[in-house]
Amino acid sequence: MPPSPDAFAHQPVLADQVLAGLAELSPLLAQRGGGLLIDCTLGGGGHSALLLEAHPTLRLVGLDQDPTARAAAAERLAPFGERVQIVATNFADYRPTEPAVAVLADLGVSSPQLDVAARGFSFRHDGPLDMRMNPQVGETAAQLLERLDETALADLIYAYGEERLSRRIARRIKQQLQERGPFSGTAELAYAIAGCYPPKARHGRIHPATRSFQALRIAVNDELGVLDRLLAAAPDWLASGGLFGLISFHSLEDRRIKTAFVSDERLQRVTRKPETAAEAEQTANPRSRSAKWRLARRR
Repeated sequence: MPPSPDAFAHQPVLADQVLAGLAELSPLLAQRGGGLLIDCTLGGGGHSALLLEAHPTLRLVGLDQDPTARAAAAERLAPFGERVQIVATNFADYRPTEPAVAVLADLGVSSPQLDVAARGFSFRHDGPLDMRMNPQVGETAAQLLERLDETALADLIYAYGEERLSRRIARRIKQQLQERGPFSGTAELAYAIAGCYPPKARHGRIHPATRSFQALRIAVNDELGVLDRLLAAAPDWLASGGLFGLISFHSLEDRRIKTAFVSDERLQRVTRKPETAAEAEQTANPRSRSAKWRLARRR
């Protein structure tokens, strides 16, 4: 049974930074008599709700491939009525029908996806080895582990997780698959990965399975490929003077965004360095600790 929309209580990270950055939309909206915001990762609708409230002439197209997220967002954004359109799609497959004044993307996995064990993203809550953002299509994490040989799996964990013990972890995973068959779920996989670490390193602030689970999730959802396509396409979605803002959660994403903002002749950087969460937000929402906000303007 899928989780209810109530489970998708989205706490938007870096809300103050997003609102402050997109406050620059006001003159453009006044000049155009309103405008379109494309939220590429709608989630529970947290960022979009704040922006729609702050800019009464703003309209929204919200994109998300997760049906639970769309249901939660529809409920949260209902007060804005016809100003809101929600589209079931991966943002890499979307093409707007009019120029936008802003494009926003909050990358990575949302807290509700992590917290619902049935989605298979979490090593803290036992669940099936799934990890698909869209649970209706594509290869699961379990199928990926079965398909890849040891070398390919080690390379994937190293490249996408920046995990220095990738070869040891890949060897352990493939041995266990061969000897015992498929993993029973995320908890058993996390336990096997943790066993590759020295005992003293198994109980730090960061769980030993964090980087490996990140790597599998990125691969299952082609997250970096999808981000590359967004960085290439989104500047053409924007009207002149429109804003392109992204929140990333790990260095692989942030490096790509920084490179695109510096090298893309269509864009002018607004943030020279990424903005991060204040200490109070990090305390209230620990998942904001790794969040980085970058903003660029369409020339």
